[in-house]
Amino acid sequence: MNTVADNLAHIQEQIKAACSNCNRDPEEITIIAVTKYVSTSRAQEAVEAGITDLGENRKEGLLEKYDIIGEQAKWHFIGSLQSRKVKEVIEQVTMIHSLDRKSLAKEINKRAKRPVPCFVQVNISGEESKQGLDPDEVESFIEGLKAYSNIKVAGLMTMAPHIEEEEQLRATFRKLRALRDFIRDKQYAHAPCEWLSMGMSNDFQLAIEEGATHVRIGTSLVGEQN
Repeated sequence: MNTVADNLAHIQEQIKAACSNCNRDPEEITIIAVTKYVSTSRAQEAVEAGITDLGENRKEGLLEKYDIIGEQAKWHFIGSLQSRKVKEVIEQVTMIHSLDRKSLAKEINKRAKRPVPCFVQVNISGEESKQGLDPDEVESFIEGLKAYSNIKVAGLMTMAPHIEEEEQLRATFRKLRALRDFIRDKQYAHAPCEWLSMGMSNDFQLAIEEGATHVRIGTSLVGEQN
């Protein structure tokens, strides 16, 4: 298995190439190492390689790794978050990438002791297997979040289909970017909506070319179970 440092160097070169293709600065891109399938020691290796952001999609995995790594990293909750589990992770997470319903917003607002940056999850592809709001629900949902002082809408998130068709992937990313631009231009105080969380190991270069600011990379960065 490659070291995380070797994988990171390769990914950084891919990010530079993608940014060169669209006249962006690689410094605009936040790499989130998705550590949900790997051990705490592998996650620690990622931190030691210079990665500052780790992503987990289960409460148990996040808390287990947080106990060892703690505030050496910023912690991103990237999976579907059950409302009843919010109280167990809210103090550890830096950002939540899966805000998609009022009941979850209400619980985050109740349990948080500070404004929590959140990505509103949007189901751009319309796949029944995916979580997230329909695109036409996003504006009214975000408007309603102004009632919750402990939620800051930092941006939008989506998961692209698991396909190899480049133009379809680009279309998914472009739609999220257009929706982000629409919300951002409204200049809501509670929803600056500056960022786009999209792109994973198989498609992050395309996502960056279409505007991603946060890419969630697991397999090609930290590997799979170890």
